[in-house]
Amino acid sequence: MIVRTWHGWTAPQDADAYQRLLLEEIFAGIAARKIAGYRGIELLRRDAGDEVEFVTVMRFDGLEAVRAFAGADHEAAVVPPAARALLKRFDARSTHYQQIADA
Repeated sequence: MIVRTWHGWTAPQDADAYQRLLLEEIFAGIAARKIAGYRGIELLRRDAGDEVEFVTVMRFDGLEAVRAFAGADHEAAVVPPAARALLKRFDARSTHYQQIADA
């Protein structure tokens, strides 16, 4: 199992709109792609003073599935224009981990 993580930050006044965009449109769009080996996505949120941090955690069976999602440069962040409009800043690259245990 490969776990893909990514971070983005919004201004506090944009956080709820960004969360809605993710939950109602972007995550549904990813699921609709029916990528073989895609196992789902989680969303984490943390108030961090003058910003709100979001973390996405995606799970894939292997790097082939990650590439089907992200393209040949599988570490490149996938951030649609509507999301970019609400973000103050974001990671340009995602990180990938091999899941060792799920206790």
